[in-house]
Amino acid sequence: MTRARSLKQTALPHSPEVLLLVDVINPLDFPTAQDILPTALQAAHAIAKLKNRCTRRGMSCIYANDNYGTWHSEFRDILAACRDLKGDRGEISRLLTPEPDDLVILKPQHSAFHSTPLQHLLTEMKAEKLTIVGLAADMCVMLTATDARMLGYEVWVPEDCTAAESPERKSNALQQLHGVFKCSIRRANRSEK
Repeated sequence: MTRARSLKQTALPHSPEVLLLVDVINPLDFPTAQDILPTALQAAHAIAKLKNRCTRRGMSCIYANDNYGTWHSEFRDILAACRDLKGDRGEISRLLTPEPDDLVILKPQHSAFHSTPLQHLLTEMKAEKLTIVGLAADMCVMLTATDARMLGYEVWVPEDCTAAESPERKSNALQQLHGVFKCSIRRANRSEK
């Protein structure tokens, strides 16, 4: 016997500040994944600490995740597959598994704003400030942050909560976000290097 899912409407929380987690549930299955994996795990631990602080403060969290071309699946399928991975890949997904109150959207392109309901969600939530974390600093995080700035949001991209395939790529992306788009890039966890 199959239990019918509820279609009961749920209210969106009012959240002037939102933590946006970009592509953190990720199989890291591409030719140069080994280059990003060590720093991705470090970033995941920093993101987990930051997320804990944000939720204690009452901030809403939105996961904006790539669908990895799996057009017949949904986020739960992607999460389950990533959590089952061995080693650091699975650890990252287990560490950053969404909580029941977290919101999740799937994105087909690099920016979390492109062809998704993200802007609508943020408007309904009365969001003004976004903290954007995730993978990779020089691709999806950067493009999401630039779109957010162009839409008028105040943006913080904590440097210790992102990763890229090389330190140079990460540094260049963060400096571009800071210098050109006026995003804050200060660390989330100041006691760590």
